Amino acid sequence: MINVTLKGGVVKEFENGTTAMDVAKSLGAGLFKAACSCKIDGKVADLRTPLESDCELEILTFDDPDGKWALRHTASHVLAQAVKRLYPEAKLAIGPAIDNGFYYDFDIDVPFTPEILEKIEAEMSKIVKEALPLEKYELDPEEAIKLMEAKGETYKVELIKEHSDKGEKISFYKQGEFDELCAGPHIPDTGRIKAFKLTSCTGAYWRGDSKNKMLQRIYGTAFTKKSELDAHLEAIEEAKKRDHNKLGRELEIFTTSDLIGQGLPILLPNGARIIQTLQRFVEDEEQRRGWLLTKTPYMAKSDLYKLSGHWDHYQDGMFVLGDEEKDDEVFALRPMTCPFQYQAYLNRARSYRDLPLRYNETSTLFRNEASGEMHGLIRVRQFTISEGHLMCTPEQLEDEFKGCLELAIYMLKTLGLYEDVSYRFSQWDPDDRAKYIGTAEQWDEAQGVMKKILDHLEIPYKIGIGEAAFYGPKLDIQIKNVHGKEDTLITIQIDQMLAEKFGMEYVAADGTKKNPYIIHRTSIGCYERTLALLIEKYAGAFPLWLAPEQIRLLPIADRHQEYANSVRKKLEAMGMRVTVDERSEKIGYKIREAQLQKIPYMLLVGDKEIEDGTVSVRKRGEGDIGAMSVADFAAKAVEDIADKKIW
Repeated sequence: MINVTLKGGVVKEFENGTTAMDVAKSLGAGLFKAACSCKIDGKVADLRTPLESDCELEILTFDDPDGKWALRHTASHVLAQAVKRLYPEAKLAIGPAIDNGFYYDFDIDVPFTPEILEKIEAEMSKIVKEALPLEKYELDPEEAIKLMEAKGETYKVELIKEHSDKGEKISFYKQGEFDELCAGPHIPDTGRIKAFKLTSCTGAYWRGDSKNKMLQRIYGTAFTKKSELDAHLEAIEEAKKRDHNKLGRELEIFTTSDLIGQGLPILLPNGARIIQTLQRFVEDEEQRRGWLLTKTPYMAKSDLYKLSGHWDHYQDGMFVLGDEEKDDEVFALRPMTCPFQYQAYLNRARSYRDLPLRYNETSTLFRNEASGEMHGLIRVRQFTISEGHLMCTPEQLEDEFKGCLELAIYMLKTLGLYEDVSYRFSQWDPDDRAKYIGTAEQWDEAQGVMKKILDHLEIPYKIGIGEAAFYGPKLDIQIKNVHGKEDTLITIQIDQMLAEKFGMEYVAADGTKKNPYIIHRTSIGCYERTLALLIEKYAGAFPLWLAPEQIRLLPIADRHQEYANSVRKKLEAMGMRVTVDERSEKIGYKIREAQLQKIPYMLLVGDKEIEDGTVSVRKRGEGDIGAMSVADFAAKAVEDIADKKIW
């Protein structure tokens, strides 16, 4: 007999070899039916796993992230099995669960049209109704390769060969006639997938490398209840309406041109005005907090990047101008500003009395992103960032890090984005030393210092191994776009290595020379990415202070235009962005068009307004709010803008 400690500390006795599924069944029919996977001594496993010694056991349902992952991973296997039934010639690549569902990549000459996706869904429904058990088994690498070669699964053979030299057995899952190379875990049988939907099909290079063959990727999602699936699909439709790549073009915020190139968006007047407003806000706030503005070149000789380490660790992501084998001098467009701002620090000798020294810059940067990574304003090849570098003593480090974090949080709260963020403590990967500079001891020290600071500030972070910059750990402030994909918006990094490489020193109080700590930070991140998130957050209905056009005056007839323009001039003199719709159109048409363009305020003027010296105010989202004197309206609008109110 063995003792199994259940959730809540309850200990129960079971026979040796009892499976986790048997334990779930003993705890009640409701839990048994809802169970997706389990944790045995903290490690996620299949419910069919036998318990062979005393352990802690947690039964995971779809409400648990790992349970959800197991169900959706199984759904990807059901998708692959359905495709193989319908198209035996299809070759299987990979099919993981992802945040909002799952996908599977196929090598097949038949294009997966919407009609074919419907056929695949129907076959998946049959497999679900068959309630096929998922049974794990293991083979030696040689046997595994023979099995997959016999089935013609060349991609699986490639994956197995990568593990064959480790001496590990290769695990498979069998469901009916279908065998799949997989580490698991999975739900007990296909019948537990109560609701699913294939959502789209796209191209995807094998292993994400454009040098490899283009495969077809089918995306889908799965739930345990149809009501949850329906709600999810409804959310997807809403997300499509808010997608900045669609809405940003409709509202004439940005456009793109094939003649200019991928990842190089053109900001139209509306978008340029929003970016200008954000930039002025950021630079003024940074100045108020003691940051000193610099302006550095867009490019530099390769010598600078060799010294910083970017040439060895980041060159693939840079735009290089020239050929080292042919040219005396080779330049590269800057992918970040840090080595440039270090030259400002090195402009003269520094003392501890000069520290902390905070340099900020609105920097245009260039990164050679892969073509498959481009998406609207989220990921581009040229972008502008609110970048800063802060040099300080070890004693100042925590307070200065806290100040950088407080600035970032203030920015996010002002923009209305803070409620959607999470934190990631990005660390190095000691098993991939080639990606980083410095010794293990230096990394342990830097990460230890950062952990102490984050814990002291009570930052609720998750850890990202291998996500650090090549020179130091960082705090990434993550945010999800309208489709649920998580991206980094703001970073704050601790660096104790580059100061020494660049010879950056200060004279300490005891007269000795020391290298400062450097904090790399952004305050609002990449302006283009921030603009994309704002478009999606507000569905294009920007807060008054950010709106490219804040007020539109609508004269009811041509004779009212002179008065409308006199009001415009008064409001413009107070710093507001105002236009007058002078077209000879009916007032109803003008109102509807202004509503579609999401103008915050419409001011209607006619005979009565001219006589009374007023404007008839329509507020976005509220409609007609009555007549106001021009002075009263202006005072209200100025207050909303100054307070950066969100409505």
